[in-house]
Amino acid sequence: MAKVAFIGLGVMGYPMARHLKLAGHEVSVYNRTTAKAERWAQEYDGTFQATPAEAARGAEFIFTCVGNDDDLRQVVTGKQGIMDSIAADAILIDNTTTSAEVARELSTALKAKGAYFLDAPVSGGQAGAENGVLTVMVGGEPEIFDRARPVIDAFARCCELMGEVGSGQLTKMVNQICIAGVVQGLSEGLHFARSAGLDGEKVVEVISKGAAQSWQMENRYQTMWAGEYDFGFAIDWMRKDLGIALDEARRNGSTLPLAALVDQFYAEVQSMGGNRWDTSSLMTRLEKNRG
Repeated sequence: MAKVAFIGLGVMGYPMARHLKLAGHEVSVYNRTTAKAERWAQEYDGTFQATPAEAARGAEFIFTCVGNDDDLRQVVTGKQGIMDSIAADAILIDNTTTSAEVARELSTALKAKGAYFLDAPVSGGQAGAENGVLTVMVGGEPEIFDRARPVIDAFARCCELMGEVGSGQLTKMVNQICIAGVVQGLSEGLHFARSAGLDGEKVVEVISKGAAQSWQMENRYQTMWAGEYDFGFAIDWMRKDLGIALDEARRNGSTLPLAALVDQFYAEVQSMGGNRWDTSSLMTRLEKNRG
């Protein structure tokens, strides 16, 4: 079993760190809100530290799961950050959804310290984190991935190396682009069914047996039909992720008209006060316009 640090105990990080502890690893945690780190340590018989540097000291594997590029830079290269204490040959595994650019930047900085970096964003939402069945998309060197994979497997159902550093983040961008289109399509379908006076449950029961089936349909249609949107990944975070994807598209020359359109639809939902509603709340703007 390994000595592990986990930096960032949000809705994803808190249960991910728990799975690492339950797998038998020695886990030390840090969170910007110290009370949450202290609570985690009490619940799971781990330790908490006051800074990222102290949490990472002596760790073989250091996980980060924070908000965005700037948050990640702060906990890694900022004052009392991971770089101040990381051991040579240690591996930093970043589960944040960030730009590929910051992944490459931090990988270079860590190599100068004799340490290694894997960008490893996750998909599966809060439920996936709670149940330890996340999908993990990894960028990095194959031999470093092979060392880290048995540890990552504590909270993963699927963990794959996608290519060099940055490839995990690029794959996560593909994931978010696809989700945006699926959720918008499902929202329009359910909106149409309601406007046509159809029984939503019967409609989905039938069409989910055919080519229209999706995870979003299976897991979100009932709450969407009921107008309930407190079940997972918030719009604020989805817009952050789509912004990263759209920025990358401008760099690599790809064209993402649907993703750009759905991003603006999410902005409209934000203007309705839906910043913390989950991503399936795209339906609210259609229902509003229906009157």
